Amino acid sequence: MDQLKIVGGKRLDGEIKISGAKNAALPILCAGLLTAGDLELTNVPRLHDVRTMLKLLEKTGLKVKQDDENVTLNGSAIDTLEAPYELVKTMRASILVLGPLLARFGEAKVSLPGGCAIGSRPVDQHIKGLEALGAEIRIEGGYIYAKCPKLKGARIHTDMITVTGTENLLMAATLAEGETVLENAAREPEVTDLANLLVAMGAKIEGIGTDRLVIQGVPELHGARHAVISDRIEAATFLCAVAATGGQLLLTNTRTDIFDVAMDKLRDVGLKLSSGPDWIRARMDNRPQPVSFRTTEYPGFPTDMQAQFMAVNTVAWGTSRVTETIFENRFMHVQEMVRLGAKIHTEGNTAFITGVDRLVGAPVMATDLRASASLVIAAMAAEGTTIIDRIYHLDRGYDRMEVKLSKVGASIERIKEG
Repeated sequence: MDQLKIVGGKRLDGEIKISGAKNAALPILCAGLLTAGDLELTNVPRLHDVRTMLKLLEKTGLKVKQDDENVTLNGSAIDTLEAPYELVKTMRASILVLGPLLARFGEAKVSLPGGCAIGSRPVDQHIKGLEALGAEIRIEGGYIYAKCPKLKGARIHTDMITVTGTENLLMAATLAEGETVLENAAREPEVTDLANLLVAMGAKIEGIGTDRLVIQGVPELHGARHAVISDRIEAATFLCAVAATGGQLLLTNTRTDIFDVAMDKLRDVGLKLSSGPDWIRARMDNRPQPVSFRTTEYPGFPTDMQAQFMAVNTVAWGTSRVTETIFENRFMHVQEMVRLGAKIHTEGNTAFITGVDRLVGAPVMATDLRASASLVIAAMAAEGTTIIDRIYHLDRGYDRMEVKLSKVGASIERIKEG
């Protein structure tokens, strides 16, 4: 099993190209099930989750051609309407094949999903919405069985804001008869990116970027060409890294308008930022200032950045408070940061952090995707050597992080356990 070996205390200096967004690429790949035409995608990140999704799509008969960050999908020969457990169990986003398969072919069999153990993420809102569109659904033997000869438009108000639920129902509604209204829809930039792709494929969608999406169903969708949006979480993660270690970074293939709240908090930390249409320049010369925040749905502070900002707070000058409102198990990185010398205690869904003068390297274990990134940041800010175990979590959502960071001055390498 691979590990990361990090020798801390190095300032960062250089340029990093941000990859396409995992959370946009996965639903966009599933949109290939909606058409018999060619879907030509660029800026697709090279991630473990993307490889898993492509394997899953190939299982259905979807034709896949991949050349580095370019992927072409063709759905003219789909012959299997099932997403099996062995592929779905490692990646929650696999549920996103349910809506497209049901909408285009009238039935689907999808294993209940897995993914990071950061808390309960039920699929009941997906099921509720598809049933409103006319689907007959039963859960048996760990699988969701869905059937409906032709989905019918409906008004759907989800009980909570759900990103994958919005994406699944949005894709299904594009081929439903009549009008569908999605109320309480997620507004994340990745949802907007999917909606823009669907419009390019011939879908009729109004309200893109708002919490109310109105979809007029069409008989069929056609092929399209689309560039996946850049990864705002990867960009913000690298900005947290330079905030914790000091130095300067130029991020390219990125944009600031999709993570305004995180950018504001980074300025509060003391990071000096300038930006253009597709670049961000950051400089950090002093010890960070502590920042307190509460995670919430977009456009609020993203839960996917909670752990990375907490890593910055561990070496900040003062105390801070972090409240997690999205996932109940998303403080599993706390005990690992404490192993590095961080002063953190938790009360329910709130963590209280007192910044220390220095962290000290130690063996630690990654527990989920974003926790992995936070431990990398903390290890780079620590004195001495840190070994991070179970980094397969990191590979699910970051495109060769150790390669990108080593090119800008970090002492980080991938090693084999033992």
